Amino acid sequence: MVPFAGRRDRGSSIVLLPATPASVAVARRRLAADLIAAGIFDTVVRDVALVISELLSNAIRHAQSLPGSRLQVTWNVAKESVEVAVSDGGSPTRPRQTKASLSSPGGRGLGIVEHLSRTWGVRSGSFGLTVWAVIPVPPAGAEPFLTHSD
Repeated sequence: MVPFAGRRDRGSSIVLLPATPASVAVARRRLAADLIAAGIFDTVVRDVALVISELLSNAIRHAQSLPGSRLQVTWNVAKESVEVAVSDGGSPTRPRQTKASLSSPGGRGLGIVEHLSRTWGVRSGSFGLTVWAVIPVPPAGAEPFLTHSD
């Protein structure tokens, strides 16, 4: 599967942000505003915002930036999914999910992405790496979340 290939059902955005921790909040706000405008359920908005936060934080922490000390954040809101991606200048190692110990302060980000996404992956380009994820969107009229009765 190639994310973003010709699917533009509800809209796409490409944002270049400084490779600094403050950019995570900027990306979350811009993404959430687009998803809310597209009529996406609040629970999905929170999931997608968490995924983009993890991907962007990993790029800031572990990768080189693109020219101009920037990172590219992209999202595409489609009928049944939201596709997000973060592109950076690459790093010596490819992003991979690890098993963090209970006492470890980090190392859980890609596990969160795995849990919330239908699929995710990494692709190489001439400029570096792109880490992408596809988060499912329930169909219109569906319950936004399941409730459990005790």
